[in-house]
This record gives sequence, structure tokens and C-alpha cells, in this order.
Amino acid sequence: MNGATVEEPELLRDHRRLAPGETFRFSCHPGLECFGACCADVNIVLTPLDVLGLARRLGVNTTVFLARYTATLESPELGLPVVTLRMGDDERRSCPFVGPGGCGVYEDRPWACRMYPVGMALPPARAGETPEPRYFLFEDAWCEGCGQGRAWTVDGWREDQGIPVREEIERGFRALVSHPWFIGGRRLDPKRAAMFFTACYDLDRFRAFIFESSFRDRFVLDHVLEERLAHDDLELLRFAFRWLRFAVFGERTLTVRPHRPGGGRKP
Repeated sequence: MNGATVEEPELLRDHRRLAPGETFRFSCHPGLECFGACCADVNIVLTPLDVLGLARRLGVNTTVFLARYTATLESPELGLPVVTLRMGDDERRSCPFVGPGGCGVYEDRPWACRMYPVGMALPPARAGETPEPRYFLFEDAWCEGCGQGRAWTVDGWREDQGIPVREEIERGFRALVSHPWFIGGRRLDPKRAAMFFTACYDLDRFRAFIFESSFRDRFVLDHVLEERLAHDDLELLRFAFRWLRFAVFGERTLTVRPHRPGGGRKP
């Protein structure tokens, strides 16, 4: 039930790959005996937009949400932090947001939950190429919705599940985890990994980093952008991706202020 960032990962290797325009049938509703079964004992990888949306939905800051509801792993190939939803301690390892009536955070459910029964893999970075996602179909024997209902294409399913409105942000994140910097076996060291985690996932801490440190003295930010970064979460997330391209991958996505004697910003 989770996306992936390597070519045909083990999770997807035995599942049918969906060609462009190929159809599958799927329908999920409370009338199925298996309703909610996919919401337990499963590894759900969270994207930065998932973390942000769930934190805001629950009325907590991202630091609290991450500590309370997630676990962080490390991608062995790239050294990237991978944030997963922490399942409950009950026998079923149930999702903390699912109750008798179904999903309690449905409007802000994670990308992986929206996409099921479709899985996605992103090929490794190659110089001069933009990796195109590959899609696969989960056909779990216990899922009564598989093979039932109307026929969907991947594009139609994505539209139905509200994926396109999220796509700009999700694409920006995918561009980071498939960045050409990783070509040749490079992986993030602990310092870069910590920067990546804060900027992508702990957005409230990243906002504090911008406004409560010397960040604005070191980088050129116009007043309009500063105002947006202070109040617009999506603008801040876009900027976080720009910052990582500068700080982690060495791209010139930000302008450094000229050094002035005495320091401080120009009035």
C-alpha cells in the first residue's frame, strides 16, 4: 500500500504492471466484509504532503504529529529518511485513524491510501532524464473489492482519488528522492539526512528555522515571499524543496546575501 522510489522494488515485483490506458476493476464500500481490513498491519509510507495534511487535520504541529504517529526509517540505498505511519499496539495493528465507521481522516488520507489498489515505483535517477512513475496493481486475495465494480485506468483512478490537485507538490518531492546527485551510489550523510527530514516533514520546525535563525540574513528573500512563507504551508513546502536543492544538492536555487561588515540585513 505504499509507493516506492527504486526500480521494481520487492514489494511490487510479483504484481501486475499496468500499462498506460490498461484497465482494472475495483470498488470499496462499507458493505464489503473486508471493509477496513487494508487499514491494519500494513506499512504506509507518508509523503511530506501527507504529514502536513494529517497534522493540520488533527490540530497539532508537525513536530508533535511526527513524534506521536510516525516512525522514521532510512533508505539503505540513498540514506534518505523514510517516514511511515505508526500502527496501533492492538492485535490487528490497526491504523490509529480508523474506527467502526471507517477512516476518520478520509479527506486528508495519505497518498498510499488514496492510490490502493495501485502501487507506484519510480526508476532510479539517470543523467539527463526525468524518471517516469510505473504503476502496478495489488490483487490481494482477501480484498473483495478487487475485480469488482467499474473499470478504471490509472489516470481515471488518480482523478477520482484527488491525486491531480496534489501532483505539483508530490512531483516536487519525487524530484528530490530521484535527484541525479544520487547517481553513482551517493547517499546522504547524517547531516544532510537531518536537513532533508526537517525541511520535508517537520515543516513547522523548518518555518522556525527560517524566521528564528539568521537564515534571512544569509539569503535574499523578498517581502512578499517572506509573508507567504510565514502563513502559507504549501508555499513553505515548495520553498523547502528549493532549499534542499541548494543545501543538499548544491544547486543555485537561492541567492546568498553579500557579506556586509557588522552583519544584518539591508533595510
